[in-house]
Amino acid sequence: MSKILIKAMVLPMTGPDVFYSRGEICIEEDRILSVGEEGSAPGNFVPDRILNLPNDVVMPGLINTHTHAAMTLLRSYADDLPLMPWLHDKVWPFEDKMTEQDIYWGTALALCEMIHSGTTTMLDMYASMDQVAEAVLQAGTRAVLSRGLIGNAPNGERALQECIDLVQQYHGAGGGRLKVMFGPHAPYTCSGEYLRRVKAEADRLGVGIHIHVAETLDEIAMLKEQYGKTPVEWLDELGLFGGHVVAAHCVHLTPNDMEILARRHVCVAHNPESNMKLNSGTAPIIELRHRGIVVGLGTDGASSNNNLDLFGEMRSAAFQQKLQVDSTALPAYQVLEMATVNGAQTLGFEDVGMLAPGFKADLITVDLDQPHFYPRFSIPAHLAYVAHAGDVRTMMVDGRILMEERKILTLDVHRVCQEAETRAKRIAAELN
Repeated sequence: MSKILIKAMVLPMTGPDVFYSRGEICIEEDRILSVGEEGSAPGNFVPDRILNLPNDVVMPGLINTHTHAAMTLLRSYADDLPLMPWLHDKVWPFEDKMTEQDIYWGTALALCEMIHSGTTTMLDMYASMDQVAEAVLQAGTRAVLSRGLIGNAPNGERALQECIDLVQQYHGAGGGRLKVMFGPHAPYTCSGEYLRRVKAEADRLGVGIHIHVAETLDEIAMLKEQYGKTPVEWLDELGLFGGHVVAAHCVHLTPNDMEILARRHVCVAHNPESNMKLNSGTAPIIELRHRGIVVGLGTDGASSNNNLDLFGEMRSAAFQQKLQVDSTALPAYQVLEMATVNGAQTLGFEDVGMLAPGFKADLITVDLDQPHFYPRFSIPAHLAYVAHAGDVRTMMVDGRILMEERKILTLDVHRVCQEAETRAKRIAAELN
């Protein structure tokens, strides 16, 4: 039986006033046994290992609620374009040439980056999701996988069957580290009939749905012309909402749209940096939260960001809302909640996102013994506005250490980088 004691500063994300400047966490197997001030460990707890990190803050692992992991192969390949030309002229032709092994190595590259930057869990949408699943199992992280479904494409039927197969093969795999959702791409790439079938299959198998919604003004105009409704109104009319649904982006929403999302308990994956880069707009996050809608943070793919650093995403999310609303909007602790507690709620995990007894031991430590973290007036503000990917020292998922002293223990980072470089350059050459 594995028992680990961590001695460090602790920000458990169990409340804005809870912080242990000299704290400790007891971990037994894959779960947290206790969290508190130094000396609070149960008297009969005898650790097999002690991690003594007095200048680190231990916090829950970050949760990326929307990404396309294998798109690391397109990083910096198609920059400075609006969404539709970016998709049609650059991204989709590149993806058409990607093999299953390309997707495996692109995902592995994303997982290396995520581990280095403190992300323990992701919600991913792509093709060849069995390869994504195998990469996640190898890396040791946690993930929700959604097979991307473009119903209007020639392979729409095959993709739907692949998603059904994915649920049957991988839902609950890795001791529960993997979950599966259906991933209809967007209202403008799937017919109403197709979306109804997706919803029926998801309900039959007892899993959720992940879909891009109201991302751009072009999408709004397209749906208005076709159906006379907003994307949210049309999806609600189809019956897609209800059950577990994660809607990515949700930038352009009417008050009625937000009322529908709140009434149907739809969760939103907010991607501020991708939205900025593609000039999609600013999502009304403050209003969504005021309506009780759960909002998590996502990076989107590395081709539209161009990194997977959720610390940077927190800073951007907060500053963007402050610019749009006022300087008090989305304070530090709230944006930290979006990256942890709310991320877990968005993905449907009930035992991650906080450091509390009985919760999974999914955590990171951030090295605060660096010039940019002094003076220490506010630890939450430092984590939300100052920290970046390179500050993460340790990562643990399910009580297993995946990274220690910045060294990833589960993946061969050098090989992953070389494979990704070779494969991406091969595809780019084929397109030229």
